[in-house]
This record gives sequence, structure tokens and C-alpha cells, in this order.
Amino acid sequence: MSYRAPIKEMAFYLDNVLNAGRLSGTERFAEATSEMTEAILGEAARMAEDILAPLNVAGDLHPAKLENGITRCSPGFDAGYKAISEGGWVGMAGDPAYGGMGLPLALMSCVGEMMSSACLSLALNPLMTQGQIEALEHHASDEIKALYLPKLNSGQWTGTMNLTEAGAGSDVGALRSKASDNGDGTYAITGQKIFISWGDHDVAENICHLVLARLPDAVAGTKGISLFLVPKFIPDDSGNPGVANAVAAISLEHKMGLHGSPTAIMEFAGATGWMIGAEGGGMAAMFTMMNNARIGVGVQGLGQAEAATQKAISYASERKQGRSLIEGGTGTILDHADVRRNIMTMKTLTTAARAIILDAAISTDLSKGLEGGEAKAHAARAAFLTPIAKAFGTDTGCEVAEIGVQVHGGMGYIEETGAAQYYRDVRVTAIYEGTNGIQAMDLVGRKLMDGGVAAFGLLGEISLTAAMAEAETPDLAAFLAGAEMSLNATTHWMVDAPMNDRFAGAAPYLRAFALALGGHYLLKAAMADAARMPLARFHIRQIMQQVDALCCAAREGAAGLYALDADALGA
Repeated sequence: MSYRAPIKEMAFYLDNVLNAGRLSGTERFAEATSEMTEAILGEAARMAEDILAPLNVAGDLHPAKLENGITRCSPGFDAGYKAISEGGWVGMAGDPAYGGMGLPLALMSCVGEMMSSACLSLALNPLMTQGQIEALEHHASDEIKALYLPKLNSGQWTGTMNLTEAGAGSDVGALRSKASDNGDGTYAITGQKIFISWGDHDVAENICHLVLARLPDAVAGTKGISLFLVPKFIPDDSGNPGVANAVAAISLEHKMGLHGSPTAIMEFAGATGWMIGAEGGGMAAMFTMMNNARIGVGVQGLGQAEAATQKAISYASERKQGRSLIEGGTGTILDHADVRRNIMTMKTLTTAARAIILDAAISTDLSKGLEGGEAKAHAARAAFLTPIAKAFGTDTGCEVAEIGVQVHGGMGYIEETGAAQYYRDVRVTAIYEGTNGIQAMDLVGRKLMDGGVAAFGLLGEISLTAAMAEAETPDLAAFLAGAEMSLNATTHWMVDAPMNDRFAGAAPYLRAFALALGGHYLLKAAMADAARMPLARFHIRQIMQQVDALCCAAREGAAGLYALDADALGA
């Protein structure tokens, strides 16, 4: 089976469900018309299908290698990256003043999905650079912007994010990397970072590391952290890569999946860096990059879900095994009810994840394209949707890829079919850029600090869809309205509950919200196109039935989690 980019599905949801046409009505995104969107999606699809997809298995079988201090990437990755950079796909959302295309995040997310479906290991590279572009646009000096952004937007240079250390994972405030002032506007960065995606490679001429480090006498915790830009090669007076900096990849991780993506342990030995943002403002600057990346990582999960679904449908449409109980079937396992249930589940979860992610991206775009109260409202909406997009997008990638293995039966466990690679590759997406548990705690913690205003606003949209569907499909409308009522009551409970009780129910609350949003989007799609009604019916009457149970679990509180002490847990 060859991957085929679902550009018609993307365009349908953008135009008919999410009202992306609002973007071209803003001055900032005036060029993002449906005609331009169609052209860009078509061109990106050709690149993903013809150039990137053939590299996926090669990257898995022939991992990146560190040889004599030089990282050699998987066969064909240099040509694949060249197609990405020369096509302008890295700087899609970048500021046109620095060589970017200035296109909406929503459109970049569609292209990111295609690249992630085709070859996730390689697609990680531009994602890191895109996050760095966002951070530099907001926090770097004019001199840094002028030198680095054109190179990053063009893909001539790539970017990384260096947060994690051996003793400081999710607890970033515990990091030990140090920075000392050189007295000439630069700083000497010393320390070691782990799990750095595309930390070293040979597909671009320079690598720009954003590094969190602590200055002498800085306060403890996250408030004492600053952010520094540390290039692999220090630019010369002409802005070209000059002398090698004191930074090196000292090892590449041996991973469960994503073998083609070089994940490095980076050593900074007094490397020259430039401060980005204010002293002690490192986390604020880094969060600009991380928030961009969180939607991007949700896109990665979505991309793998789409690819796994396509492969499962292709296999089920050809594999003949047993007899089904239906008349006029195809004679393949696609006739069997349980296989159909699995594939319908894959399709609805993938569709729901795509809609949530694109909705979050559109709200992010509108927060930048509009002004005043409208911009603030969309920013709050985007902020609430972002942890859902990241967690549900990646959970969906893992769940759908696992179901895909099951549809293949024994052949799914055999590497030659390729079904297992999707699961191995996607599994880490639920962990990095903030584990999905952290995303859920962010949702019920920081994102409910407004008293639930953003949450109740989205619930109002779900309720409106249920009301609009009542005449045409009263049963589905009733189920959707019931889910909204459960979430509404649970949101009120969350707003009033002690924080650890919120945290205890955070993950089921996030999933419940995502499944209800899925019902909302799929029902809107079905009202716009009757051929989509069976998918909406399956999601709402089967998958979305989990919402009530999840809401009950979300309101259970934390006491039960501590009913067994540490000794009893280990017994």
C-alpha cells in the first residue's frame, strides 16, 4: 500500500466544519484563500507521497549513526530534507520580513500531517526548526533575527530545543547547565542535554540549538533559567558558518522507534551562545516554542493514525480469511463485524483528532489575525484546545496504530508488513513536549484558572450543534446533548475542587472533552454531507458513550489513588 494524502478530507473540514474561510478575511492571512489552500495541499501531497513516503522504511532499517564525531543520517534523508527545504515548507508560517511565507498555522498543520504520515522520523526535523522560528520572532534581538531567521525559514539551517537533562526531565527547574558572561555580549554554555531530536545531522549546513541554562547567582527553580542560542558553527562576518563551536553530539540514543531521527546526547563545553529574551526569562521564551510544538506533536500523532488507518483498510480489503455472516460481501476480512468495528474506530478517532488540531490551529491564527477582544477570545480558546490537541492527537496515534496491528493479525507483528513501525514510531509522541499526563494537568489547572470561561464556551458550541441536529437526527442530538451535560457538570466540579483532586481526574476529563468535541465535529460534517452520517453515528452512539463514564472517573478525586502506601503497591 502506498500512502495517499487525504487532502479532500482536510479541505472539507477546513471549509465546511471549521469555517477556515475566516482567515482570509483578516489582513494578516488575506492570501490564504481556498484556491491557495488547494494549490498548497496538492503540492505538499505530491512531495509527501512521492519523495518522503519511500524513505520511511529505509529510515527504520538503517538508523542514523554517529561515526568519528559525525552523524550520518539514514539513506535518502538528505534528498528528502532538500525537497522539504527547497519547497519552502519549513518557513510556511514564518514572518515574510525574514523570508517566511506568512501562512496560517492551520495550513502548516495540514502539511505537517502529510509529512508525518509519510516519514515521521524526517518530519521531526522541520518541526523543531518551526518552533525555534516562533521563539526567535517573539524574543530575539533584531540582530539575531536578521542573521538567523532567513536561514531557518529557508531550511538552510535547522533548529533544536535543548531542555532535558539526566536529572531534570519534566522538572525543568532542576537543570544544572550553566552560563557565564563572556563580557562581549556572548555567554559560555556548559552542560549536557539528553533526548535532543535531530541534535546532530548531515542534511543542513548549520544547527542552531536553543539551550536552557542557569547564570551564576541565579535564583533556584524555573525563575532562574535563561535561554541561549548556541550554533554548531559560529557565523562569520558574512553570516556563513564559520569556526566550530564547543558543542558536540557524544552519543545517539537507541530507541524503540523513530530510528531515522538522530536523538542525541549533546555536550556543551563552554560553547559560545547568545541570550534570547530577558535574563531569567528562559522558560517564558521556551514556552513560545513549546506551545507551537505541542500542536505540531499532536499533528505527528494524527499523521501516524492516518497512515496506520490507510494501511489497515488496504490489508483488510485484500486479506481473505474465514466466512462472514453477511450477503454479497467481498470475501475479505473487511466483511467481518469485528474488523469493521476496529476500522470504524480508527477512522472516527483519526477524524476527531484532525478536527480538534485544526480547530486549535485556526483559533491560534485568529488570535494573531484579529485585534482587541476578539483576538483575546480566540487566544483563550486556542490555549484550552492546545493540551487536548497534543494529548488526544498523540493518544489517537498510539491507539489507532495498535488497532492497525490487530487488524493485520499475526502479520501485524511481523515487521515486513510495516504495521508495527507506526506503533513503534508514534509511541514517544505521547511522552515528549510534555507527557500527556502533564497536558491533562495543564488543562484542569492553568486552563481552568479563568473559572472555566473557555471550557464553557466550547461546551456552548457543542450544545448548539446538538440543537441544530435535533430535527434531522434526534437520537444523535440527544446523545451529544447528554455528553455536553456530563462535561458541563464535571467542569463545574473541576473549577471548585482542590487541585490534587483535579489532577487525579485530569486524564479522563481531557479524553471525555476530546470525544465530545469529536461528536460535535463529526455531526456538523454529517449535516453538511449526508454521506458522512454513518461515521458520525458510529462515533456518537459507540465511541462517545465513554464520556459519561470518563466524567464519573474524573470526579472521583485523589483519595483512592493513595489508599495503598508505597510498600503495599510493591507487594
